Amino acid sequence: MVRDGPADRAEEAVSGGGRPTRQARYLPIAEHGLIGDLHTVALVGTDGTIDWYCCPHFDSPSVFGAILDADRGGLFRIAPDCVGWSAKQLYLPDTNILITRFLMPDGVGEVQDFMPPPRTGEAAHRHRMIRRVVAVRGRMRFVVDVAPRFDYARARHEVDLTPHGALFRSPELRLSLATRCPLQIVGGGDVRAHVALRAGETVTFVLDRVQPGDPQVPYSDDDIAAEFDATVAFWRHWLRGSRYSGRWRETVHRSALTLKLLTYAPTGAIVAAPTTSLPEQLGGTRNWDYRYTWMRDAAFSLYALLRLGFTDEAGGFMEWLEQRFRHAGDCGESGPLQIMYGIDGREDLPEEELTHLEGYRGSAPVRIGNQAASQLQLDIYGELMDSVYLCNKYGRPLYHDGWMELTRNLEWLMDHWDQPDEGIWETRGGRRDFTYSRLMSWVAVERAVRIARQRGLPADLPRWMAVRDSIYNQIMERGWNPDRRAFVQHYGTDVLDASLLLMPLCKFVAPTDPRWLSTLDAITAELVSDSLVYRYNAEASPDGLAGGEATFSMCSFWWVEALARGGRLDDARLAFEKMLTYANHVGLYSEEIGPTGEQLGNFPQAFTHLALISAAYDLDRRLG
Repeated sequence: MVRDGPADRAEEAVSGGGRPTRQARYLPIAEHGLIGDLHTVALVGTDGTIDWYCCPHFDSPSVFGAILDADRGGLFRIAPDCVGWSAKQLYLPDTNILITRFLMPDGVGEVQDFMPPPRTGEAAHRHRMIRRVVAVRGRMRFVVDVAPRFDYARARHEVDLTPHGALFRSPELRLSLATRCPLQIVGGGDVRAHVALRAGETVTFVLDRVQPGDPQVPYSDDDIAAEFDATVAFWRHWLRGSRYSGRWRETVHRSALTLKLLTYAPTGAIVAAPTTSLPEQLGGTRNWDYRYTWMRDAAFSLYALLRLGFTDEAGGFMEWLEQRFRHAGDCGESGPLQIMYGIDGREDLPEEELTHLEGYRGSAPVRIGNQAASQLQLDIYGELMDSVYLCNKYGRPLYHDGWMELTRNLEWLMDHWDQPDEGIWETRGGRRDFTYSRLMSWVAVERAVRIARQRGLPADLPRWMAVRDSIYNQIMERGWNPDRRAFVQHYGTDVLDASLLLMPLCKFVAPTDPRWLSTLDAITAELVSDSLVYRYNAEASPDGLAGGEATFSMCSFWWVEALARGGRLDDARLAFEKMLTYANHVGLYSEEIGPTGEQLGNFPQAFTHLALISAAYDLDRRLG
């Protein structure tokens, strides 16, 4: 990446009339790395700009949101104060410490970005973002701009210079910027610094959440070095828990580190993605808030982490899950469990459009909250029971109270599985008899039977097995389309659906069953473009949403695993290696891949990384 002028994106490229183009004002989604502290995260662009950061939690209002509006969103930028520079970005090996290196005409410098994770015994976690600027070779100048826009750029704020930096005050949040570098107030509420460094010199900027009356803490070089070393030690100690040592170790471990970053430490909840409203199609309206815990995503994430040996995460998630069982609703139309919750377990997630923000590259609307929380998606019970089964087997055992609450929810499913729902893709075009929802209902009952038998737990096994068999027979009779020679998206259609790639993965059908291999061939012929897989044909099966579909990366990894399990190892390995080329420069994936290979959708997406782990683990094992 080359920059020919100041790091201000609005000045980097202009159209023929001399005005910045909308595209030039935004970095590509893939041109970001991720840092975090197990409470929240920040996106760091390859140009040294933090353009997404919510404080103090994943789903708190944004402080820096320039990725959703380059003019109004707010940013924290550290970039060369010269022309003709280029940048590279990498992670410090086996950590979530991000290094952005700048290659300049007169030298080489870097910005080391990290957020110290919670400390054992810490009374209250301090939310700190540390940005250390280091001159590696030669001489250089940097410009630093800190321009917060609190509450999604809806709240006004004030700024004061202090003996140790600056203090930003909004009605709901205060942030302290500590540095030894002289600062000046610009634009009424922002601060700027100009930094000149020689080889070996450093300067640090620490952004702290503070309470009214808290003294501002100055940081010495020794303090920052100690925080850096402690953060390195934390991540490397955690990663040593991995049992994976296969062909794609570095890639798998980067995905594991990413999933851990998306975990909310106080509750064990895992967010689907740390961003909102990054578009599935540029200029389109399929822009959703993913900063919540989907039952489905969290269960699959747990499965991926268990495969690698991270049993502590399993225990944390089980505790969070049992809390959801205890607080399950009154079994109304959408069932006792919601499909998603806030990271703290809250159920009310009202959807709202922020009309004052233009959206990434003009892709409005920008949404916060998620209306889909009230949908009926029967598949979540299967994904949950599968994760409970694996947790009970490989991680923390299921306790009595948890089993009693679980079976109460399971009884509701056994009374309601045979009805239309909105399905895994959260369509807004009306409920249907989705085959995948029936498949996961079968998984829920089948795994419950297994747990009861293995542990000798109380269960009405004759009834449960009868329901399990009824679901199985219905899928085989109504989910199978004899004309297509394939299992189809929903009953009474000939439309294919990539979610059915999970049929052999969840052991509903043998991976070499003629019915399944015929389905796999049909999906490969119709939904696969090279290694990229579409969820379904939106034209053949309208989903109630405007705009087109890109390919879904998690479906691509499901396809790889289905190929491998079906014995097509050469095809599976080639497809997997091709998918690795769509990762960004530090191994991260968003939700989708666009027509020219660009990453689209919320970033990074947990589902994609857990599907990568599962595919790599299974493929590596089958290759021997």
